[in-house]
Parts: sequence; structure tokens; C-alpha cells
Amino acid sequence: MTLPSHAPVAGVLLAAGRSVRMGSPKQLLPVAGVPLVRRAAQALADAGHDTLLCVVPPGEVGEGIRAALRGLPFAFVVNPDPARGLASSFRVAVAALPAGLAGVNFALGDMPLLGAAQHAALIRTFRETGAPVVLAQYGDPDAARGAEPVRAPPHLFRADLLAAVRDAPDADHGPRHLIRAHAAQAVTLTFPAGLLLDVDTPEALAQAQVLLQEP
Repeated sequence: MTLPSHAPVAGVLLAAGRSVRMGSPKQLLPVAGVPLVRRAAQALADAGHDTLLCVVPPGEVGEGIRAALRGLPFAFVVNPDPARGLASSFRVAVAALPAGLAGVNFALGDMPLLGAAQHAALIRTFRETGAPVVLAQYGDPDAARGAEPVRAPPHLFRADLLAAVRDAPDADHGPRHLIRAHAAQAVTLTFPAGLLLDVDTPEALAQAQVLLQEP
């Protein structure tokens, strides 16, 4: 099923994490002079989504994220209890999204190497196929034989699946049950392995600084 080119697709930035492994709120840490969360937000904003939503934690960190994203066309919603895990941010987002969407692209706020081109590819594939789920995985064709690509966000879900996202139990991951349930109809895009950097630790932050350092 091909969707119309104007079928509305939302982009959701999940940025309410507690940064347990980092030891301080990573969302606002500068990477090559730009807050980590703004790098992820800018990629979503430049990709052609019809509406944008950012899930933030309560309190000072949430206010800091709003300030860091000033000038970008995001609406915001607060996850009142991020300790319940990433699934709780998915639920909060779904409850806050407008009606009439064709699909929703969920991205993480701590993947600074992912760009607008990758998000745009997910949107384009979704509109071309109408697949219930469009997934991303990371790997290189010239990788060592037997090396499997790594599946990671962003993931785009068709709107009719959002009720199941909203009803998912607490977990520190996304709606894997939906991915499993629709595996036969899902479309998976493979991106370069070098884009898969999840800034969870000081070591990963240092790696991102090197990769994104200004010339």
C-alpha cells in the first residue's frame, strides 16, 4: 500500500532519559559546541516530518532541553516518571500526538551521528510501502563475514499500531513486541555502521567529540 506523498508523519525525539551511565544529564552536554540533544533534534527537524514532538524529563533538565531546542519547531511533553523506562516515554509521546497521522518516527536524543538523510529515508520508504514498521539497522557490506547488522532506532510505526505502543508495559526499551509481531511485513533500511553511536558513557561522549569536531 503506497501512502500519499502528503501523508502526515510525526517525528518524536525521546529525550527524557536519566543518564545513569553518564553520571550527569547527557542531553545538555556539548558535542563539538552543540548540546547533544540539539544535534538529534536538528536531524529530525531537517528530515521533512510534518510535526515534531520532544519528550523531556520534569524539572530543570527538561527546561534546559526546551532552551537547547529553541528555534526548532518542536512541541514538548513531560514524562513525569522517566525511571519507569524508555517505554514510558513512548507512551507519553503517543498520548500527546495529534490525530490524523499516518505514522510516527521515534528517535533517541543521544545518537549525534544520525542525520536528516537517514530519517528522510525512513519517511520516504514508509510512504512508498505503507509498511506497518520501517526499521533501521547499522552495518557495512564489507564487514567481516558473519558480522550481523545491529538494529537500533530510529523506528517508524504506522499510526494504527500506536494504541499498542501506548498500552505497552514498563520496559527500558521500545515496543519490541510490535516489531516481532509485524516482522514479516516490516521493511528494514541498512545505514553505515559508523552512524551507530549511542552516547551513554563518558567514553562514548569523547568518541563523539572526536568524530564531530569542527574542522
